Amino acid sequence: MKTIITTPNAPAPIGPYNQAVLNNGILYTSGQIAINPKTNELVLDTIKAETTQVMENLKAVLAAADMTFNDVIKTSIFISDMHNFAEINAVYGEYFNEETAPARETVEVANLPKFVNVEISVIASK
Repeated sequence: MKTIITTPNAPAPIGPYNQAVLNNGILYTSGQIAINPKTNELVLDTIKAETTQVMENLKAVLAAADMTFNDVIKTSIFISDMHNFAEINAVYGEYFNEETAPARETVEVANLPKFVNVEISVIASK
């Protein structure tokens, strides 16, 4: 059964999609960018601050589904410049236990929504 997951603690969708969908115990999140849900403003001060906001948005969506980063089985990271990979990876790594970290792909893309530097989505399961 498909259940739509929403929370005011993550940015509202900016198009025809939902923050996440739970289906048969598996959570699929939409890609999160660094929009502060309290101000609706982008956090672009540094790549570290931007990535932290993305991860906090994902944390809020996971919490809305009664999950945590421990439940994440796959992540997809899209970045606009592979030169930012090390800084993004350092922040990302703060949210996962290295021994049980999820599978992941990281892809450099030409552009992202609102011309941000990083977008991340996750798949989680309990």
